[in-house]
Amino acid sequence: MFENLSDKLERAFKVLKGQGQITEINVAETTKEIRRALLDADVNFKTAKDFTDRVKAKALGQNVLTTVSPGQLLTKITHDELAELMGGQSAGINLGGNPTVVLMSGLQGSGKTTFSGKLANYIRKKGKRVLLTAADVYRPAAIDQLETLGKQLEIEVYSERENKDPVSIAKNAIAHAKQHGFTAVIIDTAGRLAIDEKMMDEIAAIKKAINPQETLFVVDAMTGQDAVNTAKAFNERLNIDGVVLTKLDGDARGGAALSIRSVVDKPIKFIGTGEKMEALDEFHPDRMAGRILGMGDVVSLVEKAQEQFDEKAARELNKKIAKDQFGFDDFLEQIGQIKKMGNMKDLMGMIPGVGKALKNIDIPDDAFKGIEAIIKSMTPEERKNPSIINGSRRARLAKGSGNNIEAVNKLMKQFEETRKMMKMMGDKTKMQNMMKQMQQAQGMRR
Repeated sequence: MFENLSDKLERAFKVLKGQGQITEINVAETTKEIRRALLDADVNFKTAKDFTDRVKAKALGQNVLTTVSPGQLLTKITHDELAELMGGQSAGINLGGNPTVVLMSGLQGSGKTTFSGKLANYIRKKGKRVLLTAADVYRPAAIDQLETLGKQLEIEVYSERENKDPVSIAKNAIAHAKQHGFTAVIIDTAGRLAIDEKMMDEIAAIKKAINPQETLFVVDAMTGQDAVNTAKAFNERLNIDGVVLTKLDGDARGGAALSIRSVVDKPIKFIGTGEKMEALDEFHPDRMAGRILGMGDVVSLVEKAQEQFDEKAARELNKKIAKDQFGFDDFLEQIGQIKKMGNMKDLMGMIPGVGKALKNIDIPDDAFKGIEAIIKSMTPEERKNPSIINGSRRARLAKGSGNNIEAVNKLMKQFEETRKMMKMMGDKTKMQNMMKQMQQAQGMRR
């Protein structure tokens, strides 16, 4: 989403490249380019001006250390100011109350119902028993959509198809939750194509009747400044607790993410980065600032990996590796865990320096499709004992998976290299010897 902004900010910092000190002239030139980059990203004009004024004031007030270039210093100041602009600290969600009640609000088409499913999945991982509630009585497919998501997630959905009063539906859902041991209730309400009084009156009435712990406003990041203006209107009427930005994996310019906190004075709590139910991230202003400036986001990448980490499965895997029993079923399981982490290009973009390199490279979500097809074409015995896969078996696998023999050979080679590396990492003596050899080689190069 922030690719264009990142490129323009990088060009702005090049003004200071090779210069030994910060001066009023070169800072003014750089901040002018930064402001232009922000405006091109659809950031509110006043927000962009205030931002660059703060960056300029901080830059001129600092002495450049001999170990830090002017460009590096201004990048650091810009990073800190970007993080502050987006809220400074991550806000998190209030899961108090028994049950926790979360009221969803937003315009039609913002991704509110899909986000309700994602949030239910997220809250369940926090140890809550979640009840989804279909309180949109206008859109014909709204109840069906929520029930489909509920079935997919194995989360119960409360609905009253004959009842056209969303206030009573919400109250009845909370009563149902208390009676049946649910500890969290998410109320999915109706959206409109535009803000109108009837819509505002209705959702205000729902909020008054149920007194939720969280009132979240869901907005499509693709709508730019309109997203900020709509959030402001909802906040004035509902006093929302936070904002959710959806479709950040699309071609949005990023203005909403950068402007919304300063204009609405309410935190961004979550961002949606895809259609999968796992494609939901807590919003961390400092991490997002790092990604905008091309610094990556290793912390979020590690957190995503930890979410998919199964301690019991890891122990079983280690036993197999120690006994040299790591097979293609295990390999397939590891691929599945990687896929659950999210969009491959987004994940790789979290590694510092990699995002820019991948800018014009398309990494499809089904990047593992060919590998999975080959493995699924194997017999159970072949998956368990890959060493039996000879030339004729490889030809059969190529034909059965719709690949060529080169693809099968490449997979076999990758698998063998992975298995060797895993075995070496499990063998402390071999690992220590390898580290010593690397250190010796490094010493010889010096």
